[in-house]
Amino acid sequence: MGENGLSLQDIEALSSSFTTDNMTQTECTSGDIYDLLFNMLNNNGQNSTCDNFQKPSDPVTYRDGRLFYVYLTPVILIIGILGNSLSLNVFMSKNMRGMCASAYLAALSASDLSTLIFYVTVEWLRRGIVYIYPETKMAFLEYNGFCQILMYLSYVSRFLSSWLVVAFTVERYIGVCHPLRRRHICTKSSTRRIITVICLLSCILVLYKPVLSGVYYSADGTQYCTSNKRYDFPSFVLDSAFAVTITLVPFLIITILNILIVRKLVYTNKRQQHYTVRTNTIQSVKSANIIRTEESIIKLEFTLILLAVSFFFIAFNVPYFTIWCRNFIYNKYISQTDSVSLGDIEYWQGILYISRTIFYMNYCINFFLYSITGTYFRREVKFLFTLKRQASYEFRQSSRNANTKLAVSWV
Repeated sequence: MGENGLSLQDIEALSSSFTTDNMTQTECTSGDIYDLLFNMLNNNGQNSTCDNFQKPSDPVTYRDGRLFYVYLTPVILIIGILGNSLSLNVFMSKNMRGMCASAYLAALSASDLSTLIFYVTVEWLRRGIVYIYPETKMAFLEYNGFCQILMYLSYVSRFLSSWLVVAFTVERYIGVCHPLRRRHICTKSSTRRIITVICLLSCILVLYKPVLSGVYYSADGTQYCTSNKRYDFPSFVLDSAFAVTITLVPFLIITILNILIVRKLVYTNKRQQHYTVRTNTIQSVKSANIIRTEESIIKLEFTLILLAVSFFFIAFNVPYFTIWCRNFIYNKYISQTDSVSLGDIEYWQGILYISRTIFYMNYCINFFLYSITGTYFRREVKFLFTLKRQASYEFRQSSRNANTKLAVSWV
């Protein structure tokens, strides 16, 4: 999705749509309104030169939303960078890097880490830190060339994060619903190829963003990196397509496949219960329990990781996507209205701040989901922190005792 709920072109449309009904006197120019809106959207403490602009009666939502964004985002960054770094270390460890699913989760941790650095951090430096320290200016982020690189990397990393979740979902769907095909489809080499293809696609599909972007100036001369005015419509179409590609399409695929996975697990569980009830010998009961313990329960345990990641991916993405679409489309056609209320603009911008912050949580929560739903992951984390030979010996012994079926639950 775009960097803002409103772009520089949107601000111009807004300023042109204000009528004298919004002002107490007529000396307020469109440039004054433009300046006011630009400063508001970028947390700039400067006031508009227009003193007679009618202030909104209730800016509470905008203020609270901005505070929510400004102070919670650094917490998300710290937790996310530490959690994803640790997750990447775990999935790349000797005990886990041989598993196919570990490759997907390691790649997901890396993409989430890059998103936090190139997207969340950069956006907070642009719009968050100036609220805490009004005199602080991150002008280097708006340098021509550098801003396009940062924008490109942020788009690539977000595309990767979304579609790696999709790839992991497809892999788990095949493992649960089509186990006989898994050995031929879900191999280490095929996993590496799929991850490579997703990386290449993400790098190619978002090339439009730096090409159609540039550095422009607000009414007070402040630099701002946004879409090129000459390519306003293509940027709008491509940004909308990008938003749908990283949110709506993954949402549909993940939802459908997870429903099929859950249905298969429920069916398998009922069949095992039916088999156990009909068992007459103690040995058969023990065999059924062994099958359930080593295959069903372990497979279910690690499939829960997918279900948890998928659920929170949808929960954190959909609200921001919905509000972003509302603001983006509304602001594109707002100039066609008779008048605009600054209170309405501030209200929806405040809602966007809140939903954006919730959206950021998607990039820091996975470590906790892995820890809660994955016993194997917790044991590996504990092993990394203890660094004791005895712990290493016990861990490897338990892995051998599980034979290859523990790995199969991940693959």
